Amino acid sequence: MPAPCSPGPHPQKTAELRKEEACGEKSHVKVDKDRQMVVLEEEFQNISPEELKMELPERQPRFVVYSYKYVHEDGRVSYPLCFIFSSPVGCKPEQQMMYAGSKNRLVQTAELTKVFEIRTTEDLTEAWLQEKLSFFR
Repeated sequence: MPAPCSPGPHPQKTAELRKEEACGEKSHVKVDKDRQMVVLEEEFQNISPEELKMELPERQPRFVVYSYKYVHEDGRVSYPLCFIFSSPVGCKPEQQMMYAGSKNRLVQTAELTKVFEIRTTEDLTEAWLQEKLSFFR
């Protein structure tokens, strides 16, 4: 069974994404199997959940850190930093285990609290994200 990977040198990136002006920004991070480390793969700005799902590989797991402008039912606005673990059906079992084993360590290191998982990229929509965030007040 593959060992969990090190969170890598990018936890400070989450602090940048927590800023209000970072709304719509996101970072793709992936596991570098050879280095046994989580590494930054891509960054995007002003990207919607629908655009984000087009950037995710359909057959490979990925971690996504996404800053989202969320309007609560009472009109308040917040900018939650969402961690989305994309683990599509059909991934190689070795990849799934490496990502699953690294997820908790990365979430703890980056101090993320809005943690979600998708099994197909089609699940990632604005309505899905709003539904998930509605459980937080």
